[in-house]
Amino acid sequence: MKKLLYLICLILLITSCNREKPDVKEKKETEAKSLPSKGEMTILAWYSLPNAEMTLERFRELRDCGFTHSFSHHYTDNDMMENALDLAEEVGVKLIIRTPELSSEPEETVKRFMNHPATGGYFLMDEPNADQFEMLAKWARRIESVDTTHPCYLNLFPIYVDPNAIKVGSYSEYVDRFDKEVNLPILSFDNYPIIYEDKEKGTTMVRDNFHENLEVFLKKSQEVNKPFWAFSLAVAHWTYPIPVLAHMRFQMYSNLAYGAQGLQYFTYWTPETDSFDFHHGPITRDGKRTEVYDDVKTLNQEIQGLSPVFLGAKVLSVKHTGEVIPSGTTRLETLPSVVKSLKSEGSEGAIVSHLENGDREFLVVVNRDIHNKMMLTIDLDAKVERVMKDGSLLPADTYSSTIGVDAGDIIVYSWMK
Repeated sequence: MKKLLYLICLILLITSCNREKPDVKEKKETEAKSLPSKGEMTILAWYSLPNAEMTLERFRELRDCGFTHSFSHHYTDNDMMENALDLAEEVGVKLIIRTPELSSEPEETVKRFMNHPATGGYFLMDEPNADQFEMLAKWARRIESVDTTHPCYLNLFPIYVDPNAIKVGSYSEYVDRFDKEVNLPILSFDNYPIIYEDKEKGTTMVRDNFHENLEVFLKKSQEVNKPFWAFSLAVAHWTYPIPVLAHMRFQMYSNLAYGAQGLQYFTYWTPETDSFDFHHGPITRDGKRTEVYDDVKTLNQEIQGLSPVFLGAKVLSVKHTGEVIPSGTTRLETLPSVVKSLKSEGSEGAIVSHLENGDREFLVVVNRDIHNKMMLTIDLDAKVERVMKDGSLLPADTYSSTIGVDAGDIIVYSWMK
């Protein structure tokens, strides 16, 4: 009897194990495949927390919105700067140093902050003209004589600026001279391309030279082997409407398609000044969130999910489709060998960027229309995968060959080199 019971138990155990094995195998086969992480994309909040709001709770709120770096215009001295750095460190945010002492006593100020874990760099000034380049170069060299780990940083004018403001003959010459004469490790520019076409009717349009500005910085970035950072507008003022998700996606995904390695929002906190009619930033003047905060948070999550595509990527080509392509850009005529055909339906067309990153190549398609969905028809080799916004990979043929891309949005494909 004991032997019989033993045999029955043994049979039941073997049967149970055999039932579990296919389930385990099936689980392994259905596990999501993802791109390996390369770290976080730098996402900087411009015009950040005002003096009275520099609290741990406010820094945590900023971090929860997806910002990795913060730049405030409000530090009155090095003591306030140090207090802010201590708070930022607790939530994992880096700060751009900006105090009066950084100008008057740069070496001493840098020595004080260079070893702080929350130090992210040193701000010189915004939108300089060519006459200020010599002064900026001397200032940067004094900072770099103490600290070469954290970059000196400033931001250049956009391409549509009045030529008299840059004090040089052409915009390309302005960028060239800045890099040669000031020679900072990062290039940065602002361009806010979405403006009211008719403010009374609430209709909006895109400046034609936005992508030309990106072309200038892609070319310079590749020429001098330096990363560039670019912006999205996140606050309404003057002829600029309240930003919506499609507007900010269009700006950020265009920046990334052109190879930007740092992203910036102007602004995070709605500025107090009335001269620009600033209103409806992510955080209002009285410290309340708007829907822009939620849209920025959504977009930042998407960007970090796609960071394995863009962080450290090399741009092989950027071309455009559409009835009319933006000024200063090139029409798409050739495709990577794994892409048999590509067609975008819609008058605005698309950015089509071919990137290389590690052992993979990527095809990035951005809808240039900020109002309407674009239909993309694409024929791909069987080995091509679709990169989802969380960085996961699926066979591209999981989806239809014709797929909609929302206004300003992105779709990404990948294959092994």
